[in-house]
Amino acid sequence: AGVVHGVNPSRELPIVGKIFAGSLINKLIAIAVVIGINAFYPPLLNWTLILGGFYLAYEGVHKIVEKFFSKDKVIKKKVIISENQKVFGAIKTDLILSIEIIVIANSYINAELLERLLSLSSVGILASIIIYGLVSLIVKIDDFGIYLIEKDKKSLGLMFVNSMPWIMKSLGIIGTIAMLMVAGGIFSHALHANFIPVKFLQDIILGLIGGLLAMLPVSLVQKFL
Repeated sequence: AGVVHGVNPSRELPIVGKIFAGSLINKLIAIAVVIGINAFYPPLLNWTLILGGFYLAYEGVHKIVEKFFSKDKVIKKKVIISENQKVFGAIKTDLILSIEIIVIANSYINAELLERLLSLSSVGILASIIIYGLVSLIVKIDDFGIYLIEKDKKSLGLMFVNSMPWIMKSLGIIGTIAMLMVAGGIFSHALHANFIPVKFLQDIILGLIGGLLAMLPVSLVQKFL
């Protein structure tokens, strides 16, 4: 939802539509990769899941660092990002999530190739429809508020319009926490970790550690570029 925040209202749904189309393609790629790995070397799926976890952890930690520790925090330069760049960035993140979803779904399926293929396709399509269906509804909350205002329901309409900035900010925070929790959950499973009784705290901590570890090589590469 953050991808379309601040863009022309007339472009909100078309942008979501582009990302949704990219998400469906991502699911096809993810299914092909998972089916291929499952056929030739199934143990590699666990490492694929862990690598995806590191990417999600990196994205989560990067958002935190960018928010609280960026050198440009005092003087922020306005960077204009094109619609295509926003769409590409969202599709790139969706690809990692798609692979994670398909790998996890595959671990619960014990069937022949055709049935496995159909099951994974169903999971992938349903996931994309639910996610981007919700995004489509969220980005139109303020438009719905304006519609209510025009229908002489001003107080209710203003409530929807005024809630939009808070909703977008909350989604950003929830999204960051979710990425860390998903990544940490993957690491917890891989390490058979159980050092904190409260699982979601353990997952967040492992997600933060994984994200910081992933940032080190990325930072080194960026210094030499």
